[in-house]
Amino acid sequence: MSTTVLGYPRIGSNRELKFASESYWKGDIHAAELDAVAAKLRRDTVEGLRGAGIDLVPSNTFSYYDHVLDTAVMVDAVPERFAQFAPGEGDREAELRRYFAMARGADGVAPLEMTKWFDTNYHYLVPELSPATRLRLAGAKPLAEYTQAKGLGVETRPVLLGPLSFLLLAKRAADAPEGWRTIELLDDLLGVYAELLASLAGAGAEWVQIDEPVLATDAGRDERAALERVYARLGGLTERPKILVSCYFGGIGHESLEVLKGAPVEGVGLDLVSGPEQVADLARVSGLGDKTLVAGVVDGRNVWRTDIPGALSTLGSLLGLAGEVVVSTSCSLLHVPIDLDAETGLDPVLRSRLAFAKQKVAEVALLGTALDDPDAAAAGLAEARTASAEGTPKAFLDQRVRARLDALGADPSRTDYDARVPAQEAASKLPLLPTTTIGSFPQTAEVRKARADFRNGRIDRAAYEGQMRAEIDRVIALQEDIGLDLLVHGEPERNDMVQYFAEQLQGYATTQFGWVQSYGSRYVRPPILFGDVARPEPMTVDWITYAQSRTAKPVKGMLTGPVTMLAWSFVRDDQPLGDTARQVALALRDEIADLEKAGIRHIQVDEAALRELLPLRAADHTGYLDWAIGSFRLATSGVADSTQIHSHMCYSEFGLIVGAIDELDADVTSVEAARSHMELVDDLATIGYRRGIGPGVYDIHSPRVPSAEEVESGLRAALRAVDPKRLWVNPDCGLKTRGYAEVEPSLRAMVAAAKKVREDLANG
Repeated sequence: MSTTVLGYPRIGSNRELKFASESYWKGDIHAAELDAVAAKLRRDTVEGLRGAGIDLVPSNTFSYYDHVLDTAVMVDAVPERFAQFAPGEGDREAELRRYFAMARGADGVAPLEMTKWFDTNYHYLVPELSPATRLRLAGAKPLAEYTQAKGLGVETRPVLLGPLSFLLLAKRAADAPEGWRTIELLDDLLGVYAELLASLAGAGAEWVQIDEPVLATDAGRDERAALERVYARLGGLTERPKILVSCYFGGIGHESLEVLKGAPVEGVGLDLVSGPEQVADLARVSGLGDKTLVAGVVDGRNVWRTDIPGALSTLGSLLGLAGEVVVSTSCSLLHVPIDLDAETGLDPVLRSRLAFAKQKVAEVALLGTALDDPDAAAAGLAEARTASAEGTPKAFLDQRVRARLDALGADPSRTDYDARVPAQEAASKLPLLPTTTIGSFPQTAEVRKARADFRNGRIDRAAYEGQMRAEIDRVIALQEDIGLDLLVHGEPERNDMVQYFAEQLQGYATTQFGWVQSYGSRYVRPPILFGDVARPEPMTVDWITYAQSRTAKPVKGMLTGPVTMLAWSFVRDDQPLGDTARQVALALRDEIADLEKAGIRHIQVDEAALRELLPLRAADHTGYLDWAIGSFRLATSGVADSTQIHSHMCYSEFGLIVGAIDELDADVTSVEAARSHMELVDDLATIGYRRGIGPGVYDIHSPRVPSAEEVESGLRAALRAVDPKRLWVNPDCGLKTRGYAEVEPSLRAMVAAAKKVREDLANG
């Protein structure tokens, strides 16, 4: 019984990639030094996997920023605006300048749009394609990484993003004609992949893994004819490695399974964690014949230990349904922290129930050994059976929380929006096109040092709070000087918008080193939601009321919503997500009540992940949106009409949830819109959205500073679909990851643009 994983974290156990990348962007190191760090990370990964007992080691799972961007560069799907960065032959510095310009933007050049990778918190760069796109093999990254591993004595399986997934994840470029679809480039792209597969075969690669996660979506199923074309052509090549078509993040359906069964490919990988029904689908199609089945039975997206007896039972049921069964993770381990052994501070009871990437690799190896030689795996199996037999510990449950939710009954609602507007206008007296920010301001080195000093006992609470108040004073004064209308306190005390609250809520645990890549060099430490959630005491009231005491302008309270608290955490799997969301909502409801009592009349409850958690199949949308909307309304419905509830969402394709945004019943919603060119504004106009809307007028994930004219153009575009009485002016997202050298001129440009448009509206 062979073993494999579909991918592994690329950031390094000590975040080496982050620090090297950021040093390169600052000009502190050159391309050769960055490449040396990358080479060591790749070496550590392939040698570590081989040493852990993985038989079939993947390669080309590393990326400097994003694997979808890597694919776009490899096939020369580079938009014309990046032509100025075109590298000469062998000019590695220029190669990286163009690559990072596509990811982050550059002076005068906007980056590619960024959105969520299916229903995860990983972000990918969206390729831009048009009939004018001339695809060709322009890079050899998969070959280079395969060759590096081979030089280390490790035979690997190069991993490629599938042609169908690449095209369906891409977007139509601005110069493409209306009605043109990216899938129309399929034949050209298959020619590029044929050339790539030939080069890998020539280098000696026995297998290649081609990822088609789009098959777990309705779009993938709709393109079944294209799927058949792709693998008939690639499988029919005479010069190629064996092909493993890997599908994950859900079930692909028996129809797609039938197509892959009939395709001339040697292997199929299935996610049997997110799509357990595929075991029955395999039986329905009478198995895969003599093909290899890579069975994803170890969860690559959550941190709970695998139910080893259950996984063995699943694997046993598959043995007659394929020529060979390979034990695997359900997807790449990119989505989990690297090593649980580093977390010495976790509660032992909780720790015993967890597995990070390194431990999941060990679980895969144990399952392979158990099926080949049960005696050799006896000790590991005995320990796993004991762990699997334990239910949820009583210490993780809180009957008081459950009783309060039962007493609330159906989710309450607020007065109708139109009736609330006059009370809010009277309370806040904000101008037309009010300006604000999303919440966070840059986290300076001094702020981070103060938090670290307090956490490590180098300063006491009084000194820490004094430094945080001084930072709030500075941020409030800066906003007043810039001329913003609705202020924020800047969140200097917050390490992360989810972790900060998790550290104060019962039922959550946080890690020290559990870093996971969100995008580029942005890494997060998702908390672990393991038990019933409650709020022992107020979490934000003191900071917000202090900020409000420093200005006559209104200050927003800032909270993270229940759906986002779940989406960006590793969540318990012993009860439905909707039940857990209601518990978080109840804790937030208490916090909102205390903020309102303290005189805060604008409270933002961010639901940045509302779209992210939307199931990949339309048939599952209604059930999810029912509890997602209900939990938000439970959290926010206890306030007076005069209290204005804001929400925020970012970096997702919102078209599928425009109705849900309305049903949240927030008074104002701010959304990412700069990279997506105000597309959501038109979607909202189509459904008759009548609440306040703040489409982001500049992209904070790029170091570019927009001009006032650029922001003004975005505002005028928004006004084509939005009543000026409902339009707010704000950046795309929080400013935490930027520096003041970028933030201050950007905000001044934003305020200047708002004033200009406001004056024009006043003059008719």
